[in-house]
Amino acid sequence: MGIDFVNLKCSLFNGLSSSELDQIAAVCQEQVYKAGELIAMQGILGNELFIIDTGCVEILVDDKTNPNLKSTLAILGKGQIIGEMGMMDETPRPVTVRAMDEPTIIQIIPYVDIQALCQKNTQIGFTVMSNLAAEISLKLRRVNYPSF
Repeated sequence: MGIDFVNLKCSLFNGLSSSELDQIAAVCQEQVYKAGELIAMQGILGNELFIIDTGCVEILVDDKTNPNLKSTLAILGKGQIIGEMGMMDETPRPVTVRAMDEPTIIQIIPYVDIQALCQKNTQIGFTVMSNLAAEISLKLRRVNYPSF
């Protein structure tokens, strides 16, 4: 089953034409997770961007005093992205991501594929990077100013 970006409403791809969205869909790999299954782990170097297609995920961070405990930072749902920071700075993942629903369907785009597409089609690159900056800014505001 292919990804439907129109109904997904993923802010990362706002402003792209249907043919540009088709190019992005061509590099997506669909992965299905069961409730409780880990999608990404804190401290591990990631090399892909995740887009939540169906279901919800829990964003967890290790407790600073007890590494066996995790605190929930957020719950994300359909159309939201994970892994955007690693695409920009190539650092280990700052959080663990766990599927909450069954099924949780994630569209995975390897960084190398999205970067190659952005270089090949500069309009896609400009739009995606502008949207990515806005997404990161919004997440930072929500962390720094919870009432935002």
